[in-house]
Amino acid sequence: MNLKKLFVIGLAAALALSIVACGPEEELEVREGEAIEVGELEYFVKLTRFLNPDDTEDKAYLEGAPKNTPGKQYLGVFLTVENTTDEEHEPSRSITIVDTRETRYEAIALPSSNNYTLPFERIPSDEIVPPPGSPAESGPIKGALLLFSVDERVVENRPLELEIPGGKFGEAGRVELDI
Repeated sequence: MNLKKLFVIGLAAALALSIVACGPEEELEVREGEAIEVGELEYFVKLTRFLNPDDTEDKAYLEGAPKNTPGKQYLGVFLTVENTTDEEHEPSRSITIVDTRETRYEAIALPSSNNYTLPFERIPSDEIVPPPGSPAESGPIKGALLLFSVDERVVENRPLELEIPGGKFGEAGRVELDI
């Protein structure tokens, strides 16, 4: 076999190997209403909306929330988190909202007595949060709540993104929120 043919065969084999090794590219930026896989879990933002402490429905969501300060509003992100692996995994505890000015808002920790909050517990294999039959899953939105206290003028700095750390290689998934 001549050297040229050997070189071409070697180059073709190297190219084929590099394509197989890469695998499918993971989408780490989606819009609300689309699922995103971050780490070993799949997050699906169902709805984002401002919550009113004087509204009957919203009072249940805000149970145990600290009193908001002047100039702030509660923003609720309702989502599901699914574990489709063979092992249990814990959702990221450092989920934030980021606006176009790079202002970051951290989720407010709600007590476990709040039936709508996203529990930061290990999710068993092939399970989903909120679990079927729970108040959060049975409610009108059918999602667990992540609560944020944001500046009243945050809508001027849209789009807002939900940032979920914990991806492969330290990458964060981002969900563009629809408010």
